[in-house]
Amino acid sequence: MKRIWIAALMAVAFSGYTQAAEFRDYPDLPSQQVVQQVLQNYPSVLAAQSGIKAGEAVRDRLEAGSHEFNVTAGTARRRVRDTGENLRDWNVGLERALRLPRKAELDSALGKQNVVLAQNGYGDAMHEAGRRLLSSWFAWLRERNSSEQWQQQVEVLKQQLDVVTRRVKAGDAAQLEEELARAAVMQAEIDLQQAKLRADNATAVLKRHFPALPLPSSPAVGAPQPLTQDLAYWLDLGLDHNHELLLARAESRIAQLSAQRADADRIPDPTVGLHYISERNGSDNITGVSVTIPLPGGARRAASTEASAQADMATQREALVLRRLEADITSAYNSARASYATWQSATAASELMQRNADKMARAYALGESGLNDVLLARRQAMGARLAGSLAQLESSESFYRLLLDTHQLWPLGNEEEEGHH
Repeated sequence: MKRIWIAALMAVAFSGYTQAAEFRDYPDLPSQQVVQQVLQNYPSVLAAQSGIKAGEAVRDRLEAGSHEFNVTAGTARRRVRDTGENLRDWNVGLERALRLPRKAELDSALGKQNVVLAQNGYGDAMHEAGRRLLSSWFAWLRERNSSEQWQQQVEVLKQQLDVVTRRVKAGDAAQLEEELARAAVMQAEIDLQQAKLRADNATAVLKRHFPALPLPSSPAVGAPQPLTQDLAYWLDLGLDHNHELLLARAESRIAQLSAQRADADRIPDPTVGLHYISERNGSDNITGVSVTIPLPGGARRAASTEASAQADMATQREALVLRRLEADITSAYNSARASYATWQSATAASELMQRNADKMARAYALGESGLNDVLLARRQAMGARLAGSLAQLESSESFYRLLLDTHQLWPLGNEEEEGHH
């Protein structure tokens, strides 16, 4: 029954975005199944899962209350002066403070809110792990793509060197041109080795953080997708399904309930006791009930004032989180739009520079241009290709980051697993 109740509560906590989004696989990203597996085993997510258990324990503790039964016992020896008689007296008692009904209601509400806080902490941990996965994945794609581009550049320059060598042997070019072409190949090979090193480092970082993540031998690089909705659409999604905001709201609600609880605690809980006394060697037996009511002092008023101030602080922190998230989503939206336009321009420039490099290479083969012009065109084409590739990946990453932050990319609540908490 306990698990059913928890599963129902978590379903409510995550129902907003699970109904809004229809998750699908993208060709240049790991599959949904793989993402779920690696995110659920990320250390911060595992810690958040333990946090849910801790939240449940806090709920149980608050609902049970802090008051416990106290057993008292005592014995005494009495000497009657007139007769010199020695008598034995003894007593036992059972006492317990009684929590007032209003306090019990507030403790129950606080306990449930602590579970909600832990659940949103789990969702926020999944979100942050998803961000790291996305950024590490695209860092790996960028460095791998750069390495491939330099590998192609080395091959192109080697072909150019073959052309120069044939012309030198035919007497149509000077030996210096062959040396220049060979130097260009060597420089490109140095750039290739550096690119491979960066790719290896990016691979190591990705595998260290997500060891179970399979890396394809030939990863796909899809065409970026434009945004078809306006900013208001993404703001609504981002604010409705943001675990960080839900976390701040839960903390604010806990602070408000704690303030109400501290205010209620200004009236102390009474202690009721049942006592049994045996006197004069059992000749006199007394049964009684006692009630103890503490007299409140300044400490309770100060605790109430402190809790009220803490609640005001939590409310302002929630407002600050809301403003920051609005700014973050706006920035992510603008970045996604700008990066898509940049990719279009970079692609057009790359195609133009590549056509120019091909024309210069043909002209050189026909003896109509110099080698320096060809090598310059090759370098410019290479730079344009790299810029175009980076712009393509940057545009895709920006788009996916916006989807991730609005919970449209991956199911960060892990609905299947939630039912087992």
